[in-house]
Amino acid sequence: MADKKATVAELTEKFQSSSAVLLTEYRGLTVTQLKELRRSMANDATYVVAKNTLLTLAAKNAGVTAFDGQLFGPSALAFVHGDAVAVAKALKDFAKANPLLVVKTGVMDGIALSEADVKKLADLETREVLLAKAAGAIKASLFKAAYTFNALPSQAVRVVDALRQKQESN
Repeated sequence: MADKKATVAELTEKFQSSSAVLLTEYRGLTVTQLKELRRSMANDATYVVAKNTLLTLAAKNAGVTAFDGQLFGPSALAFVHGDAVAVAKALKDFAKANPLLVVKTGVMDGIALSEADVKKLADLETREVLLAKAAGAIKASLFKAAYTFNALPSQAVRVVDALRQKQESN
């Protein structure tokens, strides 16, 4: 009984401290496959297998209702503490290679996600790629501004030179 309370308290804390939680069904996957899945998302999420009754209690304690009626069968949750897109991609890639893994639903920043929403999340660019694209766009804008600022003095010099030549010819 004390173990169950401790597990529920730990799961409740994971629900509260995670930026997103993704629910999967892992029926038929081996322990080795689950270890591989955990390793693939270790930097961004914690993949937890627990009894559905304990998961239901922890979700209720954390105020998460997105999984109501979804916790049946062999369920596991990916508690995201890093990049949610990277975790969704890891789940999608793993599910391609191991069709027994089913991504059911999720919750992100308090908003319930359907299976289709999780797939859309997996199709987004990762945070690093988006930051690199933004940096590239900013760099291009700065280069354009620098070119414009450098062009102004050289244009002024050419105009003054043309006026001087015109005045000398008169």
